[in-house]
Amino acid sequence: MGYIDELNESQSVAVKNIKGPTMVIAGAGSGKTRVLTFRIAHMIEQGVDPFNIMALTFTNKAAREMTERIDDIIGNGEARNITMGTFHSVFSRILRINADRLGYPSNFTIYDTQDSKSLLKDIIKGFKLDDKAYKPGNVLGRISSAKNNLISPDAYAQNANIQTEDNMAKRPEMARIYKTYANRCFNAGAMDFDDLLFKTNVLLRDFPDVLNYYQQKFKYILVDEYQDTNYAQYLIVKKLAAVYENICVVGDDAQSIYSFRGANIQNILNFKKDYPDFKLFKLEQNYRSTKNIVEAANGVIARNKDQIKKTVWTANDEGDKINVVRTLTDNEEGKVITNKIYDSIKAGGLSFNDFAILYRTNKQSRSFEESLRKLNIPYKIYGGLSFYQRKEVKDLLAYFRLTANQNDEEAFKRVINYPKRGIGKTSLENVIVAANQYGVSAWDIISNFTQYPVTINSGAKKKMANFATMIKSFNAQIDTLDAYTLAQEIARSSGILKELHTDKDKGPEDIERYQNIEELLSGIKSFVESQGKTASKSLSEFMLDVALLTDADSDKDEDKNHVTLMTIHSSKGLEFPNVYLVGLEENLFPSQMSLSSRTDLEEERRLFYVAVTRAKTNCTLSYATSRFQWGNLITAEPSRFIKEIDPVYLNHETPPRAAGRSLSGRTSTTSQPYQGGLNKSFTSTSLKPINKISTESNVKGSESLNLKVGYNVEHNRFGKGKITHLEGAGADRKATIFFPRHGAKTVLLRFANLKVIDL
Repeated sequence: MGYIDELNESQSVAVKNIKGPTMVIAGAGSGKTRVLTFRIAHMIEQGVDPFNIMALTFTNKAAREMTERIDDIIGNGEARNITMGTFHSVFSRILRINADRLGYPSNFTIYDTQDSKSLLKDIIKGFKLDDKAYKPGNVLGRISSAKNNLISPDAYAQNANIQTEDNMAKRPEMARIYKTYANRCFNAGAMDFDDLLFKTNVLLRDFPDVLNYYQQKFKYILVDEYQDTNYAQYLIVKKLAAVYENICVVGDDAQSIYSFRGANIQNILNFKKDYPDFKLFKLEQNYRSTKNIVEAANGVIARNKDQIKKTVWTANDEGDKINVVRTLTDNEEGKVITNKIYDSIKAGGLSFNDFAILYRTNKQSRSFEESLRKLNIPYKIYGGLSFYQRKEVKDLLAYFRLTANQNDEEAFKRVINYPKRGIGKTSLENVIVAANQYGVSAWDIISNFTQYPVTINSGAKKKMANFATMIKSFNAQIDTLDAYTLAQEIARSSGILKELHTDKDKGPEDIERYQNIEELLSGIKSFVESQGKTASKSLSEFMLDVALLTDADSDKDEDKNHVTLMTIHSSKGLEFPNVYLVGLEENLFPSQMSLSSRTDLEEERRLFYVAVTRAKTNCTLSYATSRFQWGNLITAEPSRFIKEIDPVYLNHETPPRAAGRSLSGRTSTTSQPYQGGLNKSFTSTSLKPINKISTESNVKGSESLNLKVGYNVEHNRFGKGKITHLEGAGADRKATIFFPRHGAKTVLLRFANLKVIDL
């Protein structure tokens, strides 16, 4: 039992208490995994049969690492007899053993998300429903939510509240789709990911002998990350633990951040109601972070009302204060943070793996990716694709590529029928075959069907010819319009904006795709503004710049030295010596969608807490005072979370903007590439100070209007709204406008192009 000596007093007590209901509240960096691992090892050493232990972990990787550690402690291979893994992996094995009870074959298929969407698409098409109203992704999300709350297809159809919600969302056929989807899965001998929990609950509910068997088998149950469990998971654990009640849950209510996946924080908050005689252990010593970081995070999370009180502390050094960096634009933010990383590496003693850039939404990665590549700093995107590899971005870039070079066959194949214009797969394949036969490009074929005969019907020929005419019209303007103006025209005329346009019935994935197109166009706007008077501002020049950014070899080596870029949600459970938490602005973080209720706002605050506590030594918070959105420079305000930190823990800084100096302070207009990088040809381009940006294209902006508070106006993106506040003068004049569907927005009038709709 020498391993017990490695624990502090609180950890030791939690490890040794192996009987009865137990809750271990583990603060950030307090050694939660160690306690869970040692507790299982101690149970076995005290005579508990490993076959009677079930441990449910957050990831299968964590389960493997814990099993190996337990095996090192107790030996004899006994650790392999523990039932350990994620909810889905453990209960899929149970379902395979008992599949016949539910009418499934033991080798049932598990559908992934794409399988499910494909099946739903087929069902929706078969019902002759509008695929705009019944988008497969949204429908699947609705069905997933029902299953996670243990609502069967029949119960769904009979629930008046659910039917009212679907009718209001203009999806009255949801119940029929859900039932048909469930039947089709069953007939195919398939379960989707949510079925692995839903069907386990059905199995334990309808077959008492099966429930009794597993209650007797799993006399000791441990659940990691209990704050992230949903209702279906909660009920499974409660049923299995009902006989012996040797249940130990480990987690931290302050790190509950997955409500969008169905996680219910009440599961951990109400544990004492389910088990009144439970024992509570608190792990409050943080071994990860400096005192300044721990105390700053504590001060913020203390503002939440729904929580289990604890006092996280650390014996670590006081450390540096948390830096707060203010920049003028989001693009400058990318350059400032990147230069900070560059300077830290150049100073010596640190590797790229010591740095992480965390953001609220995936779309924020663009400015950081561009700046990192231009300084030759290797990086890896986690929890999401690189910005320029996201489908919607690649689709629009393919239009740009085809506009510049009509013989680009890959771009041609990607967009010839996107958005859908009725050109079938067979017709396209015949064009490609003909092109290969004649030794010309596919573009040559569709531009001159009389010279190059091909076997496709007249309707398809006409549609392809119309497509060619559209691309030719784009190409005719490539040397006369700047990149941003032409990019806007292509995004609109191609139909991509219409395809991705958000409305109240769109799901989160659709909104993010639309936002990514917005971010791409904003990046092009910034490119145009940053080009000198004599430099080319054409779309061709922008595409050359993008090609330099995307041609670099992808980093496939997981262990390679690189800066980490990820969303805060993806960072949970990780730690880094240096963390840059970026985009700390109101309506971005906290998200605008979270401001309507205390519950949602408190989850955003927990998300901020998670982000800050990823840092071991240094934490930097950054925000921009303005961001480009659809070409408009929108004024931004610092996040309330910055203001919630006691100023004693903060160090505010504003990057120098002296002429002739880079943002890192080096006396040069370009940044010397990091010598350890792969490609030495990248150099950074300086972003013009905002007060130097030309406004010639905006001389007819709204600042010339005699606007007053109370005027009703119309914005090209946010729609109709009312002016509630005006400030500033001339080119710096701003207006705060309340839009019924989007809330209050502050805009620079010279970019807003408002229309007065009445006085």
